[in-house]
Amino acid sequence: MAPFFAAPQEVSQMAMPLRQTIRVGTYLFEQKLRRREKFPLIVELEPLYACNLACEGCGKIQHPAGVLKQRMPVAQAVGAVLESGAPMVSIAGGEPLMHPQIDEIVRQLVARRKYVFLCTNAVLLRKKLEKFTPTPYFAFAVHIDGLRERHDESVAKEGVFDEAVAAIKEAKARGFRVTTNSTFFNTDTPQTVVEVLNYLNDDLRVDEMMISPAYAYEKAPDQEHFLGVEQTRELFRKAFAGGNRKRWRLNHSPLFLDFLEGKVDFPCTAWAIPNYSLFGWQRPCYLMSDGYVPSYRELVEETDWEKYGRGKDPRCANCMAHCGYEPTAVLATMGSLKESLRAARESVAGTRG
Repeated sequence: MAPFFAAPQEVSQMAMPLRQTIRVGTYLFEQKLRRREKFPLIVELEPLYACNLACEGCGKIQHPAGVLKQRMPVAQAVGAVLESGAPMVSIAGGEPLMHPQIDEIVRQLVARRKYVFLCTNAVLLRKKLEKFTPTPYFAFAVHIDGLRERHDESVAKEGVFDEAVAAIKEAKARGFRVTTNSTFFNTDTPQTVVEVLNYLNDDLRVDEMMISPAYAYEKAPDQEHFLGVEQTRELFRKAFAGGNRKRWRLNHSPLFLDFLEGKVDFPCTAWAIPNYSLFGWQRPCYLMSDGYVPSYRELVEETDWEKYGRGKDPRCANCMAHCGYEPTAVLATMGSLKESLRAARESVAGTRG
C-alpha cells in the first residue's frame, strides 16, 4: 500500500510524499464535500496472476494454467482505475514485470497523474528498468521479508535476496524511487524485524518501507506460520522500542503504527482499497475472494460490508493487514485535527533525522 503520511529523512526525497499527501488530503476533502460514504483511496490492480516465484505464504497464484497465461489489456487496466477515481494505484499480481505491457500501463496511469506503485519480487527488475522512466508519480515496491537466509527461505529460492538488493541499488542509482514491502510471520522475532528494517533503512537507504503481518490466505501452501492478533501486537511493540519507530522511514500513518502495537483498535475499511483483477472487482477485499462484479459501483453499493471484519467473519479473526486497516487510520487522521498535526509533526521530525 502507498504512503499517506510518510516521513522521509532527506529533503531530496520529499517531493513525492509531500505532493502525494497534499493530493490525498485534497481528494479526501472533495469526498467529504460530496458526502460520499465510501470511496477508494488506492486500487490494488492485478493485471496477471502468473509469477516467477512460489512463496510459501502466498495465496494469489493458485489458479489453473489457462488463468495464469492471461494478461490484462492495457485499456482494461487503466479504465478500471479511472472508473474508481482513486488517486493511487498499487500494481500487484503475480509478478507485474512478467506482463509484456506493464510499462505502458504505468505510463498511461502516470500521464493521468495517478500515483503508481509497482510491486515486484525484483527478480526481473534489473532487466526491465530501461522500460520505465523516473517520475515523482512512480515508485517500485520491492518485496523483502528478511535478510538473505530468511528472505530466500520465504520465497523458496536461493539468490533472490541478493538479486533484489542489486536491483534496488541500480534502480536508485538511475533516479527511481524505491520502497519496500515486508511481511512478517510467527517465525519472526523482534530482532529479525529490527535487523531487516535497519538494513533497508540505513544500509540500502530505500525511500520508505511498508510493513504488515501476513494474512492467512486459505490457498497458501504454508498454513502454520501466520500471526495472531496478540502475537502481532507483541512483535511490533518490541520491534518499535528504543526509538526504532521514529527513526525508520515507515510509510504508514502514525495511527496505523499505533494499531500494530495494540495502542488503538480499528474496524476494517475494506472498501477503501478495492481490488481489480482479471476476474473483475473482487469482493470484499484484496485478501478474500467472495466473488466478482464488473463495475466499481456494484462493488461498493451491492456488497454487504457489515458482515466482514473481526468478530463477524472467522477469516478476518487474525487480520491486521495494512490493506484493511491503514485506510481506517488515514481516515481517522484526516478527521482529527490532533492526529493531523501529529502526522505532520512526525513527518517534519523525520526530515531532520
